[in-house]
Amino acid sequence: MKVIGYVRVSTPGQADEGVSLAAQEAKLRTWADLNSAGSITIYRDEGVSGGRADNRPGLRAALSAVERGDALVVFSLSRLSRSLVDTLTLSEELSRRGVDLVSITDKIDTTTANGKLYFHIMAAFNQHYRDTISDQTRAALAFKRSKGEKTGGGVPFGYAVRSGRLVPKVGEQNIIKKIIRRRKRGESLLTICAALEKAGVRRKGGGFKWHPEAVRQILKRASRT
Repeated sequence: MKVIGYVRVSTPGQADEGVSLAAQEAKLRTWADLNSAGSITIYRDEGVSGGRADNRPGLRAALSAVERGDALVVFSLSRLSRSLVDTLTLSEELSRRGVDLVSITDKIDTTTANGKLYFHIMAAFNQHYRDTISDQTRAALAFKRSKGEKTGGGVPFGYAVRSGRLVPKVGEQNIIKKIIRRRKRGESLLTICAALEKAGVRRKGGGFKWHPEAVRQILKRASRT
């Protein structure tokens, strides 16, 4: 049996948690020896998130190298992907090609019925973990915005930053009110842009040329406040 191994770390800190590239590779080679593999070739992705499968050259190379009768071996399912959709897609692709999938830590072997069942359960847990982190991040950012704190990106038109908080700029806020009134009268975004340019209104951190999308974003933000 030929073994194709795949290892990944997304952050330098993972080395301190026992899942460094070297630690993963050692586990893969030990598994290959214990299972009398004819050969093992290991592909790597370093500093790459497991959220997607299409942006990892190491994984793409491993999938290209594996053939019918081979085994794709990973340290854990989370190294393969943290996306349930990607994980199941990869599993189905490997199954169609006659390739076994082995996850050492999760004790997954898709050649058995129990292994397939456990694989789907672990994939669901990985997706749940990723969704939970995303939910927590969105909640934290929403809380910061509700307190008027800046959460990244540029400073929006109508505001300035003081001590890490967004505070209204009176002049720009008055312009926003005029934009809203014009829009309510049924004026197009292009017409509003022309009016702003004629009045000599400067864009935030830019020149005097206005684009409809800039006006759209101002109206969108105003509708949320």
